[in-house]
Amino acid sequence: MAQTADQVATQLAQLNNARNLVLGDAAFYPQIVNGVLPIIGAHARVELRRWGTEFLAETFASPTFATAQKEKLATEVLQTVRNILELPENDQLVLKNIAQTAASLYPLVFRHIINHPEDKESWEHLEAIKQDLLRRWDSFSSPVKIGCIKFAQRVVLVQTHGPIADPRRPEQNETSLAILPRTHAILSLPSLEAEASGLLDRVLSVFQEDASDPILINATLNCLATLVRTRQSIGNKIINAVLNFFPARHARSPVTPAVRVGVKSMERTVRALFINIMKRNPSHPLVSKMQHHIERLMQSRIEPVDEASRKRALPIEPTDGLDAAKRARLDAETPPVIRVPPLPPGRVSFSQLFTVTEDAGLSSFDVKQLPADLLVKIVVPLLARVDQSSLNQVVDGVRMRYQTLQKQQATQPPPAAAEEEDDYEPEYDPMDIPTSAADQAGAVSADVPEEQPDIVSLGPFVLPRPPPLSEEQAAEAGRGAVARVFSMLGTTSLTPTPVKGQGQQLGFSRLAGSTFDRDAWVTLLTRLATRAPAGLEGPKQEPSSRKKPTISDSIRETLYRYILEDFRGRVNVGIMWLNEEWYNDRIQMKIAANNRADEEEEVSVPLHYDHWVLRLLDGFLPYLDTRDIKIFIRFLSETPEITISIAKRIASLAKDPERVSLCVQSFMYLIMFRPPAREICLDALEEVYQNYEESRPSAGKVLSRWRPQRIEQLQAEQTTLVNRTIETPTPAVTNGAKDPRLAHSSDPRLSSVS
Repeated sequence: MAQTADQVATQLAQLNNARNLVLGDAAFYPQIVNGVLPIIGAHARVELRRWGTEFLAETFASPTFATAQKEKLATEVLQTVRNILELPENDQLVLKNIAQTAASLYPLVFRHIINHPEDKESWEHLEAIKQDLLRRWDSFSSPVKIGCIKFAQRVVLVQTHGPIADPRRPEQNETSLAILPRTHAILSLPSLEAEASGLLDRVLSVFQEDASDPILINATLNCLATLVRTRQSIGNKIINAVLNFFPARHARSPVTPAVRVGVKSMERTVRALFINIMKRNPSHPLVSKMQHHIERLMQSRIEPVDEASRKRALPIEPTDGLDAAKRARLDAETPPVIRVPPLPPGRVSFSQLFTVTEDAGLSSFDVKQLPADLLVKIVVPLLARVDQSSLNQVVDGVRMRYQTLQKQQATQPPPAAAEEEDDYEPEYDPMDIPTSAADQAGAVSADVPEEQPDIVSLGPFVLPRPPPLSEEQAAEAGRGAVARVFSMLGTTSLTPTPVKGQGQQLGFSRLAGSTFDRDAWVTLLTRLATRAPAGLEGPKQEPSSRKKPTISDSIRETLYRYILEDFRGRVNVGIMWLNEEWYNDRIQMKIAANNRADEEEEVSVPLHYDHWVLRLLDGFLPYLDTRDIKIFIRFLSETPEITISIAKRIASLAKDPERVSLCVQSFMYLIMFRPPAREICLDALEEVYQNYEESRPSAGKVLSRWRPQRIEQLQAEQTTLVNRTIETPTPAVTNGAKDPRLAHSSDPRLSSVS
């Protein structure tokens, strides 16, 4: 019994409720699809078949529906799709939806047949659908032909060899002949390859026709982008076919606006295809040909298409009524020629566009600093006295600038919209969903359970918050960030020396890290290591008992290694770091003293300067020689504080006779130019004078100037010690016996002594 129009409308409303349900939760797709298949079959009304085929196309193209469930459900809908396609009615909307559904089903069923060779019935249904679509392709209307082009692209993708991401996980690889075993009960590898090659030639034949529909050509070009990107074996063949295609040849007289728009759209799609290929593979062997073809398309579009719309060119006439050659004969006053400088390369601001002066002072002057009433008093009389010819020249110069910028923007190729999603993804606008229980009860059919969950409409998608990082993960991320910053120090340049008249170095008045050079990054790192954790550290522990180093200690350790890699070239980094450490220690001690006075309890502060300055000295002192005297003295001069431990490290240089002069000169500089450390250095120099005889000539000169009495005392002690050594007699031999060591001596002096 035929259904009435009211019954069909009611059933469509219930089916729309079912569609909204699965759009809210993809887990209901298998249940809803199995429920609607009997309703949308070959014996249903055309309205229900239109809805059903559109719903199937949405189902198998949905990104929220799992691929494994799609593959399982695909074999269940093949019979229904085949029966609808074989109907003699040929409804265009139904055929369009069937072509889109078949394009989504083909790779799913192909993979299913590879894994289940015993399912011959599913492969027969799929082959029947494929042969029917390919046989009737040319007789379809344009909307259905677009679906057939997409279906042919999927067949070529599946029946050619694709890349293998992981041979051990074939289920995660792309569906292609690469996952097909050499021997299969149903599928034949040579037959599939030959069919794909012939189908590709049929798709590319649209470029060789004299009169083609621009819509079909654009659809073909959009499908070819995926084939070129994913199938290298046929990529060059596709590119060569497109290189031989010139959209301007499809322009036939009379050139109507529709023809002009169609040609321009084809040219734009070809350019987008080639730009996408060159962007993804800049080293492609056909890059030069593609670039040349893009330029030819730009030229060919102007000649046949835009010729009809061109106007007659303006005659060559003087713009101001007087030609330059006539002014001399007419004794006319020649206006001054104003030169408008060209714009700098790159992005141009509005201020650069309208600035015509080359005076750096005028260009950098900020007019906003003047009050508005004063500007009005200045500008109005000034405009009244401006020469009209000069004003016209300036306006023409700015106009030429603007036109040049427009041409540059027009010639730059737009970014190609890459085909990121291969599946057909229909647009969906949420609609008002009824919430009555009666509408939900009869949503699908008797196969669907009576109790349906609440229908949920699509809402805004919000990413879940990431889980919190553990201490180990946070420390590892911090160390990675520090390592990346240190890797940038090798690529960034030093602070550039400004050219005279273009600026000056800011020195202490600049903000730390505001120039983005190497010094700025070093300043940022040193302050992260010293000031960032200030007040957060507990009492200082021994290094052996510290199990988990903090991020600040990691930065300090990395700074230490970075400086020792090239101490002579990175002494500035060491000086900057030690100054920050010393400053931070003093600030923390001051804060701790204030807290101790307020709370009347001991507050311990971890200090870092003494530890790291001694580590640096121990690291590079063994490699210093007399040629490094300037670098070493500079390091000592800019070190914030000289302690007893530092003086002992300097004194250890005197152990090597070749570095005695380096030791004494360093002490002499500190004694002369660092009065707070003078006594410490003099005490260390006295020890050097007493313990190392090679240092006495040079060290004695320094001590004789700053401690003359002490040097006289030391010299007297040395003289007394020498005299005692000389006057000490040889030990007497007891009981008149000779020393057995002298018995066999042949020296007459020893014999007389004995």
